[in-house]
Amino acid sequence: MILTQISYLDCLVFLLLLAPQLLIHVGLWRTARWLVGALPFLAIKLPLHFVKERFFTSFQNRSPFVQQATLFQDLVVRCVRYAFASMPAYLGRVFFSKAVALPFLRFRMLRHGYLQSPITWHEVNKDGFRGVWLTYDQSRQPDIVIYYCHGGGFSMGSSYFYMEFLLALVTLLKDSGYQNPSLFTLEYTLVPDAVYPTQVQQAFAGYQYVLSIARDPLKICVGGDSAGATVVLSLLLYMADHSTYRSRLPGLAMMISPWVTLVSENNRNTTSDYLNKESLDLYGRQYCGSKVLIDDPMVSPGHCKDLKKWARATPTNGWAFLFGSEEVLAPETRALISLLKKSGVEVHVGEEKGGIHAWPVAALYLGESRDERLKGLRDMVDLLRRKIK
Repeated sequence: MILTQISYLDCLVFLLLLAPQLLIHVGLWRTARWLVGALPFLAIKLPLHFVKERFFTSFQNRSPFVQQATLFQDLVVRCVRYAFASMPAYLGRVFFSKAVALPFLRFRMLRHGYLQSPITWHEVNKDGFRGVWLTYDQSRQPDIVIYYCHGGGFSMGSSYFYMEFLLALVTLLKDSGYQNPSLFTLEYTLVPDAVYPTQVQQAFAGYQYVLSIARDPLKICVGGDSAGATVVLSLLLYMADHSTYRSRLPGLAMMISPWVTLVSENNRNTTSDYLNKESLDLYGRQYCGSKVLIDDPMVSPGHCKDLKKWARATPTNGWAFLFGSEEVLAPETRALISLLKKSGVEVHVGEEKGGIHAWPVAALYLGESRDERLKGLRDMVDLLRRKIK
């Protein structure tokens, strides 16, 4: 199921769905106080900076992202950049929650003529983990299983906020020739309700569940974006330390804009990306908690420099990294890729010139043409077809 680009009508409906949830979970006073604080940006800074760079700055002096972005993409990314830098996590948590994202997905589906999804899903609630299982046919054995961990700085995000992206991924896998592609997306506990190692423990329990269904680990691709990719990296390092689990490593790991090192001088702000180092440092330290050092390799995988350990943690068919050259997190991603290559394992690298954080996900909603919207997803599917038979 692949829907069209997000429209201004979709944005309006999203806000209408969001408003009552903010009042319920955040309260009128706190919501109004933040909105009043955002007015100078929305009313003055946003239009001024937008017009100045789009229409009064030479093409060469615009940021790499603005050089290739549409007006709509540019406007949305500027708003997201402001929100990431200034919005408290308790507000962002409501933005990306199931209570907002699921009705919004239903509206999007209805607008495109879908009364129900052609891909079934159901929630999984087990001791130690929760998630959502997607498949075409519950009665048939899957021939590939994607195990996905969503992003959101450990403090925000939900499987349902990513559902349209995940449904599109499963759709393209089916179109590519898989008979019954399936996907499990983990609903790990968000900060501050829990901190590390809870999320990695839940990821391991979820992986065991996926393995019990797939039966063959070579049919499994583990993946995630941003903070979700961090959890996956930690999961694989954990499995590398236990000989019992090394034979159960997945067939492939696919990292979309991974947050490799939680706090690093190499995480640097750019004129294009909507993330910023200061907020990342805050979210990273909150996830780490008070009982673990921020440079512990298990909580912040970029600090693991042991080539043999990375070799042990590598899935059977290697790694894939998809990220943008203009990301705050790009330098640490490149460093990990270099380290993995030194360990002698297979690494596929897709670095998009001028790209920003998690663009394969964002492009599905913001891309102007169908090809632009599906490019990242198709790159993922093409790689999966080569690596997981």
